[in-house]
Amino acid sequence: MMSQASMLKVKDLKVNYGGIEALKGISFDVEQGQIVTLIGANGAGKSTTLRAISGLVKTASGAINFLGRDIIPFNAQQVVAEGIAMVPEGRRVFDNLTVKENLKIGAYLRKDRDEIESGIEDIYQRFPRLKEREWQLAGTLSGGEQQMLAVGRAMMARPKLLMMDEPSLGLAPLVVRDIFAIIRELKAEGITILLIEQNANAALRCADQAYVLETGRITMQGTGEELLADQRVRDAYLGSTAR
Repeated sequence: MMSQASMLKVKDLKVNYGGIEALKGISFDVEQGQIVTLIGANGAGKSTTLRAISGLVKTASGAINFLGRDIIPFNAQQVVAEGIAMVPEGRRVFDNLTVKENLKIGAYLRKDRDEIESGIEDIYQRFPRLKEREWQLAGTLSGGEQQMLAVGRAMMARPKLLMMDEPSLGLAPLVVRDIFAIIRELKAEGITILLIEQNANAALRCADQAYVLETGRITMQGTGEELLADQRVRDAYLGSTAR
C-alpha cells in the first residue's frame, strides 16, 4: 500500500512507443527526503519512467501525482515549475556555453535575479571545481566536471524532487565514488531523489527504497539493503561487484 505522505505517487503507469508497451502498468512512490532507485537492464523502461514524470513523453494511462496534484497533463516546463528537475542521462550540458551560463539556464523559470546569483555561489561552494572553471566552455570540462555541472544546473531550479538518469554512466570509478558522495550529501540536506542507475551496487547502497524494473514491469521492491542481500538481485545485477 502507498503511503499518504508520499511526495510522488506513480500508479498503474503505461507508456507506449508505437506498438510497443514500454511501461506495462508500474506503481511506486517516493517519500519526502528519501533516495528511491529504479534498477534494471538497458531497455527495462527506467529512462521512460523519468521522461513520463518530466512531461517529455505521453502516457497511455495511469496516474502521476506530485504533492497532491495530477501532473500528467503538464508539459515539461510546467513540471519544472511544480518542483521536479532532472539531471539527464549523458549530462547534456550546453557545450558552447560557459559553466556560469549553463547554471543560469537551470534558473530560467525563476524571477528572483539577485537570489539566482547567490544560488550560483551556493553551487560553487558545493562544487569548487566549477568555480575554478566558471568562464570555461562546458564542452571542455571532464566527464566528472560535466556531471557536477548537470547536477548544479538542475539544483538552480530549486527542485523539491531531483531525478537523476544514470549519473555514473561513462565515468571512471573514482569519479563515480565522488558522484555518489554528492548524492548522499544532497539527501542529507533534505533533497528528495529519484535515481535511475545501472550501477546497481552503488545505487542500492545509498537508496532508502528500491525497485527492480524488467521489460516495463516492477518485479521486485524493498529497501536498498533488502535488495542488496537478495540472491536474485545479486545474480542478475550485482555480479562480481557484490560484497
